[in-house]
Amino acid sequence: MNQPTEKFDVIVVGAGPAGNAAAYTLAKAGKKVLQLERGEYPGSKNVQGAILYADALEKIIPDFRDSAPLERHVVEQRMWLMEEQSHLGTHFRSDQYNQQPGNRYTIIRARFDKWFSDQVQQAGALVLCEMTVTELLKDESGRVIGVNVDRENGRIYADAVILADGVNSLVASRAGLREDIKPAAVALGVKEIIFMPKETIDARFNLTGQEGAVIEMFGSISEGMVGTGFLYTNKDSISVGIGCMLSDMKQQQTTPVELLEKLKRHPSVAPLIAGGETREYAAHLLPEGGYDALPKLYGEGWMLVGDSAGFLNAVHREGSNLAMTTGRLAAETLLELFAAGQPASATNLARYQARLDESFVMKDLKKYRKIPGMLDRQRQFVADYPGLLNQAAFNFFSVDGRDKEAKEKEIIASFRQRRSLFGLLGDAFRVWRATR
Repeated sequence: MNQPTEKFDVIVVGAGPAGNAAAYTLAKAGKKVLQLERGEYPGSKNVQGAILYADALEKIIPDFRDSAPLERHVVEQRMWLMEEQSHLGTHFRSDQYNQQPGNRYTIIRARFDKWFSDQVQQAGALVLCEMTVTELLKDESGRVIGVNVDRENGRIYADAVILADGVNSLVASRAGLREDIKPAAVALGVKEIIFMPKETIDARFNLTGQEGAVIEMFGSISEGMVGTGFLYTNKDSISVGIGCMLSDMKQQQTTPVELLEKLKRHPSVAPLIAGGETREYAAHLLPEGGYDALPKLYGEGWMLVGDSAGFLNAVHREGSNLAMTTGRLAAETLLELFAAGQPASATNLARYQARLDESFVMKDLKKYRKIPGMLDRQRQFVADYPGLLNQAAFNFFSVDGRDKEAKEKEIIASFRQRRSLFGLLGDAFRVWRATR
């Protein structure tokens, strides 16, 4: 095999949060980094709700707030259990979130990813777009030594390769580093960005300045499938979307567009987006298999980070912070090896796994590892309970001449009719036990 005249320390495949975090960390430390992105520009293939978790990015770029295109800092979190005509929810708002530095921000990925990529390039990495990696290059022993791209003489060599090419990670699948993702372990999410004046958004959500609100939604909107909806406020737009397990969508033959249109028509959602203009629509696969669906994360000369490895906390709707953290930890592992003059062998890259195990990433995924399977087996959490609780609230708060004892009996009877109250409490206890 003819070696090229130029060789990189590390090749990073993908320019999402995970790939950018890895490339930036390495380039900032003076390493020769090549980042390859198959899209027309960084962020063109990336889709997210999108919430940015400041802590994860702050560990990479401490002063990111000075230049990053942030939309709003989140001061209010709502959780809605939805029925066809109503919602029952919780509402947390704190002025502490107005104190700097902010904790969570809404972002628009196309703008944010361009900014992040600019930081990567300013740090010294070479970023090439519209460049598809077709395969990993391996030496006689099977160690990854570079990539092949869809160009003439497209072989590019490096001491290590970090794969951050998204949930499908075709490069890793073709190389046999992980199995193809299964429909039961992935959700299909769709969203629209609906533009309207900032003053309208502020008035509808009781916001001032750059304050933002987030609504997470569960219940009838997913039509009995395991899934969630969301609504996030940006400066002059609202991101609204929904995601359900791909296996459920295939079985029920439901299209994402139908689900999203139904969500937008819901009487609790429609007034919030009324009069807005939809300018962007996107769909995205989300790895929601949890801890037990994670593949092997490293090997001879390679590591998986972000969505490529399945790092997403579906219970808490966290993804970008896991992506950036895993990208940073992979880069720090390589920096440690380079400093010691050690190769990126599987034995040495086991330090990446050790770093992950000590981080919140693995601790959180382990804590909730039983939840995905439980929700799949016990559909009452999405199919029955939201409706029962909404009807109970409607009866409780309606004043119609009936005595309160009669109302209480009616509420209890409604639970017994579809599933006993003791069953609901038992299910709640099992969820609690699953997180212990």
